[in-house]
Amino acid sequence: MKKQNTTPKGKNGKTQSREWFEALIIAALVATVLRMFVIESYRIPTGSMEKTLLAGDFLFVNKFVYGARVPFTDIRLPKVHDVRRGDIIVFKFPRDRSLNYIKRCIALPGDNLEIRNQQVYINGKLSPQPPHAQFIGAKMPPGVPEFQIFPSMSDFNKDNYGPIHIPHSGDQITLSAKTLPLYRDLIAYEGHTVSQSGDQVFIDGQAASRYMVSRNYYFAMGDNRDNSLDSRYWGFLPESDMVGQAMMVYWSWDPDLPLLFDPVEKIASIRWNRMGLVVH
Repeated sequence: MKKQNTTPKGKNGKTQSREWFEALIIAALVATVLRMFVIESYRIPTGSMEKTLLAGDFLFVNKFVYGARVPFTDIRLPKVHDVRRGDIIVFKFPRDRSLNYIKRCIALPGDNLEIRNQQVYINGKLSPQPPHAQFIGAKMPPGVPEFQIFPSMSDFNKDNYGPIHIPHSGDQITLSAKTLPLYRDLIAYEGHTVSQSGDQVFIDGQAASRYMVSRNYYFAMGDNRDNSLDSRYWGFLPESDMVGQAMMVYWSWDPDLPLLFDPVEKIASIRWNRMGLVVH
């Protein structure tokens, strides 16, 4: 009698190819969950954090530590700890939330910040410079306004800034023609319409002289202080825009060296000494 060909079966009669397919699906789902809520890769595109981080560094970012946000909602998972001064943070750029930015957290909600002669003061105390902070431009004197500085119509510049209060949930702020440039974006971000007529401020069409802040905000700066588009230029960072904390460099190459088909040039562009570098 002729023997019939049979197809190998796995458990419960599943074929081996189906088992492999299901394993791949499960692996993809696990990877997606990890990327959404635990850890994500991020590439440094500019030199705003030099020499701490270099353009061409690839990082792992811990999204779990600050409480990862559930996609398409404002719900955040429980956090390990709050953002701390000095943390290197990845966040949604407030002026274009399709972009991720990386800076150092300089001030927390409720802090008072001032920069005098390039030195940062938090709540009246001198804050130490980051280990690799650098200044590559000319120093600006006090009282000389800088173009595009935040808030508009102030006499702040990159080297002499503030004093300024970092808003926190529950803050009562005074509204006037003078203070509105400082708080207009914040109020709009919290879901209100803002307008002005003379010295009178209107929120949702109603005259208002005070406003209670409903969210926490931070102040972020790059370690390359003269080459960084940071809070000095676009304002307060909402806590809800926080993505995570930078952990370590897992890969790095020099973007200024061309990646051609020449193997020697490819190898020359790799920064081997930065592999595994812990970010702090």
